[in-house]
Amino acid sequence: MRDLSTLREEVERWKGAAQRTTEALELAELGDESLRPDLEREVDWLEQEVRQLEFATLLSGEFDHDNAIFTIFAGAGGTESQDWVAMLNRMYMRWMEAHGYKVEVIDSSEGEEAGLKSVTVSVEGPNAYGYLRAEKGTHRLVRLSPFDSAHRRHTSFASVEVYPQVEDVGEIEIKPSEIEIDTYRASSAGGQNVQKNATAVRIRHLPTGIVVTCQNERSQSQNRENALKVLRARLLDLEREAKEREINALKGDRVKAEWGQQIRSYVLHPYQMVKDHRTGYETSRTEDVLSGNLDDFIEAYLRSRIGLS
Repeated sequence: MRDLSTLREEVERWKGAAQRTTEALELAELGDESLRPDLEREVDWLEQEVRQLEFATLLSGEFDHDNAIFTIFAGAGGTESQDWVAMLNRMYMRWMEAHGYKVEVIDSSEGEEAGLKSVTVSVEGPNAYGYLRAEKGTHRLVRLSPFDSAHRRHTSFASVEVYPQVEDVGEIEIKPSEIEIDTYRASSAGGQNVQKNATAVRIRHLPTGIVVTCQNERSQSQNRENALKVLRARLLDLEREAKEREINALKGDRVKAEWGQQIRSYVLHPYQMVKDHRTGYETSRTEDVLSGNLDDFIEAYLRSRIGLS
């Protein structure tokens, strides 16, 4: 029923655009100059709507229309990288907010001095995974460090992982005998606000060694539920990657490990530039990008995946 509802909404949107196009053409054929301002506004709306509809057609993956589990974590570099995680988190939160997604922080770990060691969020809304999978990989920041008394230039790294969020309807089976669940007291940076009860949850999946932690909810049961949600998403992604490796092996292609590959650079000094190394798309509007304007980068990636320029 969920898939049917999504398809109906998509079809109705296309029908609506087609109907408004027909009506605009009919008005234009009348040749009435007094209608020009209304027609110009309608053309602007149609151009934007068609661009968005075309953008949506780039999503053809099995899970592209699903919700997502989105994680950012710091690379080597201590406080510098942890501050970079906080900057990326702000950037993505603004993008998600602008696109009307429902976002819930599942787990976060604050840095010792500033920023975040890691943050995991649940992103719910149309095509969340399809769009956000374009961001998977290592993000590199070059800037004058605000934490260096000599104000020298530093390079920081952070990694983004994105998983499709699956419902518990049999896609991935997690057997109780295959997991270990530990509980502990949640706390923020510096040991402040330590909860008296052991509400935080850590789940280890024994067959794969995957470890998931959740501590943002005050309820142990809610943290357990969120941890299992993340674990299911990661196991599904593991299964998908295994299938892709099998297909590539049959094709005879070499499979490159994505982990640690630098997909995008954000240079704030000595010049201003954000460049995606997979597509070559770049812009000097660094403040716009860091404020969440990512659509051009995402579209360039999706087009490159299907051979469109």
